[in-house]
Amino acid sequence: MARIRPTQVADDGFWDEERPSRGKKAARYAAPVAVAGIAAATIGLVPALASTGDPNLPKISAQELISKMAASDAQQMSGSVKITTDLGIPSLPGGGSIADLGGAQGGDASAAPDAKLMELVSGSHTLRVATDGPDKQRVSIVENAAEYSLIHNGDEIWAYDSGSNSAYHATAPKGAKAKGDHRQELPKDLRDVTPQEIAKKVLASVDDTTDVTVDGTSRVAGRDAYDLLIKPKQGSDSTIGSVRIAVDADNGVPLKFTLSPKSGGKAVIDVGFTKVDFGKPKASTFAFTPPKGAKVTEEPTADRKHAQKDFGGKDFGAKDFKDAQGALSGLNVVGKGWDSIARLDTPGGAAAPSGDSGPGAASGLLGGFGKEVKGKFGSGTVVSTRLVNALLTDDGKVFVGAVDKDALVKAANAAK
Repeated sequence: MARIRPTQVADDGFWDEERPSRGKKAARYAAPVAVAGIAAATIGLVPALASTGDPNLPKISAQELISKMAASDAQQMSGSVKITTDLGIPSLPGGGSIADLGGAQGGDASAAPDAKLMELVSGSHTLRVATDGPDKQRVSIVENAAEYSLIHNGDEIWAYDSGSNSAYHATAPKGAKAKGDHRQELPKDLRDVTPQEIAKKVLASVDDTTDVTVDGTSRVAGRDAYDLLIKPKQGSDSTIGSVRIAVDADNGVPLKFTLSPKSGGKAVIDVGFTKVDFGKPKASTFAFTPPKGAKVTEEPTADRKHAQKDFGGKDFGAKDFKDAQGALSGLNVVGKGWDSIARLDTPGGAAAPSGDSGPGAASGLLGGFGKEVKGKFGSGTVVSTRLVNALLTDDGKVFVGAVDKDALVKAANAAK
């Protein structure tokens, strides 16, 4: 039975535990870009709570704590991460979820990492992470009967799915090493999943629509931390109640990230270290050789001349690219800060009067699990999650954002 057996990172045997045997094939999920895709983009593999009481730390201001985070230069670490997400993705009338609409990739045994992030959209997941500077990272998603690992080591990128005993291999294009940026070759959704990266994105959105305070202290993964609380100012239409980041009191590294909805209840996203070590991982942590019998998919040509071909065999040519450009040409953002709403005008404007495609058909499909709304703009369908809402009007406009339904209708009315 083929298994992946990574070598040890720390003396406690962290990377030397028995690996799960092959089991059921890892599910491949896809979700409409207008709803779950945007929600998933807010997810980073930042870090679960291991609380043992609030420590007594010196006072610090919000600005000082933000500066401490910005100055953090921790390049080496390893640890265990728990991520729990509850986006409230609606169910279809006949069962199943909006996340299932794309379906599995029809027997595709490729371990290509592009779709893996979507598996984190719901439920709880355990991850093991290690990094040693910008050229060496490892992320493993541990499942009940399988494990998926993504390893970046210099110019080499490997992904391995023990459930299907399949591997994916890519090599950075010529000249990438000279440019000194190998991270550009990692799949973006799985590349920017460290606590540091997600915190940077959140802090970049802080403006005059935001209240930022230091809200006490906590213990995460056995380390003292300050809690930075980020909230929309009163009167906001945002569905987000607050973002809480536990920041390591010693080195300024974010240890935990919690996003809570305005509606209350459990967190939409709760990610945190359960174990962390800021020592240098062993070099062998980032070494990988495919197990015997594994199906290996090589990324098409290192120079990417044929990068337009996907692993399903479809050739995306100039026409497909122009069509995609046209679909995004009408994208603009209305509102400010937490109340921002993305508006997309689909090509052709009005809904197709007949046929199985076009905005009219999409609106009819969404009507199965959305709610019909009317306003000065006409009529449309709102699809809601606990975080992101989307309005698809019958004349082919899409309004989406982390705002309530009334804000979407108001934006649609203003655009009429």
